[in-house]
Amino acid sequence: MHFLRSIILSAVIMALTGAVAHADKRVALVIGNSAYKNVNRLKNPANDAAAVVAMFKAAGFDSVDLRQDLNVVEMRRALREFGNKARDTDVAVIYYAGHGIELDGTNYLIPVDATLETDTDVYDETFALDRVLVAVEPAKQLRLVILDACRDNPFAKTMKRTIGSRAIGRGLAKVEPSSPNTMIAFAAKAGSTASDGDGKNSPFALALVDHLTKPGLDLRKAFGFVRDDVLKATSNTQEPFVYGSLGGNDVTLVPATAAPVAASAPVDQDATMRRDYEFAERIGTKPVWDAFVEKYPSGFFTALAKAHRDKLAAEATRIEATNKAKAAQEEQARLAIEGAKAAEQAKAAEQAKAAEKTRVAAELAKKAEEAKVAEAERAKTAAIAKAAEDAKVAETARVKTAEAAKAAADMKIAPEQRAINDKVAALTPPADKSDQPTTADLPRSLQSELRRVGCHTGSIDSSWNAASQRSLDLFNKHAGMKLDVKVASIDALDAVKAKPGRICPLICDHGFRADGERCTKITCQAGYEVGDNNSCEKIEAKKPTAKREDPKSRRDLPERAKVEATPSKPQASGQMFCSQQGCRPVARGCRIEMAAGYTSNSGQKEVCN
Repeated sequence: MHFLRSIILSAVIMALTGAVAHADKRVALVIGNSAYKNVNRLKNPANDAAAVVAMFKAAGFDSVDLRQDLNVVEMRRALREFGNKARDTDVAVIYYAGHGIELDGTNYLIPVDATLETDTDVYDETFALDRVLVAVEPAKQLRLVILDACRDNPFAKTMKRTIGSRAIGRGLAKVEPSSPNTMIAFAAKAGSTASDGDGKNSPFALALVDHLTKPGLDLRKAFGFVRDDVLKATSNTQEPFVYGSLGGNDVTLVPATAAPVAASAPVDQDATMRRDYEFAERIGTKPVWDAFVEKYPSGFFTALAKAHRDKLAAEATRIEATNKAKAAQEEQARLAIEGAKAAEQAKAAEQAKAAEKTRVAAELAKKAEEAKVAEAERAKTAAIAKAAEDAKVAETARVKTAEAAKAAADMKIAPEQRAINDKVAALTPPADKSDQPTTADLPRSLQSELRRVGCHTGSIDSSWNAASQRSLDLFNKHAGMKLDVKVASIDALDAVKAKPGRICPLICDHGFRADGERCTKITCQAGYEVGDNNSCEKIEAKKPTAKREDPKSRRDLPERAKVEATPSKPQASGQMFCSQQGCRPVARGCRIEMAAGYTSNSGQKEVCN
């Protein structure tokens, strides 16, 4: 609807006032994956991505994001952030250079940390092309995806097939975009592979840079020229292909009116130089600094580039001098050990001394160049601050001019047309809200994801407490990651979301075992019981020990135990004690003993304890 309103408004303004400039907002995301960890490195995607970035910046795109060597988490974040950025734009472009794969008719882009040991790993470790299309979906006028990912894929040759009938294609599969004004460009048509090129860039990237952003050139015609150039460069072995459907009007990345308008306004040379400098600084090699200095022979960015270049040269000289000094010292030591002639040793000592002197001079030269870089950085900071202030003033003036032009146009629009525009505006759906969780919702979302992968068993709330930190630490151990457990972060949420199933093992009590996502009780057959290692073990019957007993003693056993348990009482002995007074029974608890020296009864005595 917004697109329709823009067309109506533009038509009325053109009819009444002649021509009013309307600048579309254009954004681009450029991804170059070269440094694959589990297969051989690709040499050109990084160079191709850099060339495409320079092309889009030269074409005046409002935003150009360069992302290189992305793993699965970084790639997900880049697509999400670009999708949010594309919400209020007219043109959104994604360029991807790296490995891709086709599985069962669906195309996937491969991050640099993918392993793809089996075909089913594709679903977990890569990104479907549909996810890329979602990122450009919010653009109002044109959605363009360029895939330089049709290279000969080493993953497809080594991965194991879990199902023999599953198809893994060569190159990428044909696609049919479901959204209007969407175009998908392949470096090679479906079912074929693309060349990485013998030079610094692939043939496809070189052709894109030559034709894609020519002012006023229809996009379909531009890709036609790209096709012709690639066929010529590859001796007709690689044919780029475009899928999608556009309308009858010309669709351009750079409008034909852009050049005259730009000529009438002053060019911000410092801003352009700054963008190129930041790009050169990312690469940071001597040839890149040489190219920058050649393009911009003067200016504070030039001075800074020269300082960086001289610093690199000084470092190279220092390393060379250090190596020579070390070699000279080793030669001197060798001659001394071998007992060489004094003249030879003296010569070696002189050479070592000279090499050491050269090394010290190289160290001083390096420090001097570092001082120059620091001075140039200070000049850069001051210049950037001034440029920002000038840009702010210019932006204020531009806004005022645009508001005045809009007010003048609104005054000339007929009342009926204004009513139509108001109705169209009322039907325009509001912009979608960002899918990013708020700060308060982030702990809850991360706790929910940790519970999904089996690492969190506590409550789910907005508090990132010690239990939540232990859960994330448990995820780190089992997922082989090093996420910061002290805070709930977007990176941690993305990492946990990337896992399709349980990560932390299910721990069950003794007598239970893991059954999917539950603990079930272990049941053993008759005659078996659960042993210490949770396996069913045969029950060993205990044989009683045979012991012959007297039946009578068995009957008397309780009575005997009772008697033995009762303390004994003094009893009469049954003896008789006789004396001169006569005889009597011995008293209870007493006994008769013979007195010493007597043998007859007259010598008895009664002893009582």
